[in-house]
Amino acid sequence: MSDIDSSFLKNTWYVCAWSYEIPAESLLARTITQRPLIFWRDQSGQVIALADRCCHRAAPLSKGRREGDRIRCMYHGLLFDATGKCVEIPSQNYIPATAKVRAFPIVERFNWVWIWMGEPDHADPSLIPDTHYLKDVNWRGTPGYMHYDANYLLVTDNLLDFSHLSYVHETTLGGSAKYAAIRPKITRLDRSIRVERWLLDDEPAPFLRNLKTWPGNVDRWNIYNVVLPGVLLMDSGSAPTGTGAPEGKRVDAAEFFGCQAVTPETSTTSHYFFQQSHGFALDNRDVTENLRQSVLAGFEEDRDIILAQQRVIHADPEGGMLAMRMDAALASFRTMLEKAINLEQSCVPKAMNQAVEI
Repeated sequence: MSDIDSSFLKNTWYVCAWSYEIPAESLLARTITQRPLIFWRDQSGQVIALADRCCHRAAPLSKGRREGDRIRCMYHGLLFDATGKCVEIPSQNYIPATAKVRAFPIVERFNWVWIWMGEPDHADPSLIPDTHYLKDVNWRGTPGYMHYDANYLLVTDNLLDFSHLSYVHETTLGGSAKYAAIRPKITRLDRSIRVERWLLDDEPAPFLRNLKTWPGNVDRWNIYNVVLPGVLLMDSGSAPTGTGAPEGKRVDAAEFFGCQAVTPETSTTSHYFFQQSHGFALDNRDVTENLRQSVLAGFEEDRDIILAQQRVIHADPEGGMLAMRMDAALASFRTMLEKAINLEQSCVPKAMNQAVEI
């Protein structure tokens, strides 16, 4: 398993924002894969994404001014339309063809805004993972965001190996030490790694105490895909032991669906978008709020250990990491991602077109 790589996959969709983060009249500045960007909505409500750098003297357009569907650089007054083309230069009538900034393909779907950082001609919306749970009336959840001062691969590693639940989240999302001893079923798919882990006939995880109770032990599952470039889609839950959950019968169950996206900001910082939704007690706001608090507590525990891990790596970049059996899923994902990046950087048109499909 290789150490942190500062290269990024470009021909893929990244989550760049929650829909609510880009209101009708404001600008949002955010860096994705080390490229500063500016986002806003045109008068029809469509999200626009441009490079946050005026082509004239490199002033950030995020310090500019909205003028309808256009944005004016407030250094020397160049005006750009939604395609990035300069349409006005106050000091001259002639506008060079090179007076433009890069525009990026955007898709807004189920409360997430996705951006394509690579070749625009390859931006295929069908490659966006299904996250309808974020907006499904049969599920309830609260959107969340965290910023990490850590490389995005460390965050993705954390999502691919849930054996850490027994230790990092011993009193919150995890619980029993038995969970860490279970060997999950790992399947490599075209663009994702699928992980399935069951803990049978054990106590419910601590966070469930404020959400749902049972008289005895439960069967517990986490079944999820981590999709390139780093999107987790997870079916999880617990049901009374012996009621048939492993066979697909979810009786008196607490079911959850998690959508989480790890997006690189720079080689050492990351964006983390998440929502854990519950499919039971839909009209009970206390359940939604208690779940939100439990998830935030658990994710703060994740961030604490990952930031500590990043500091150790930063202090000794050549120290390396020892691969173990528990690393099978994350090692497979890193191999898949590395292959996609290598294909993309080979500059062979066919390979670039296939990079996001493996």
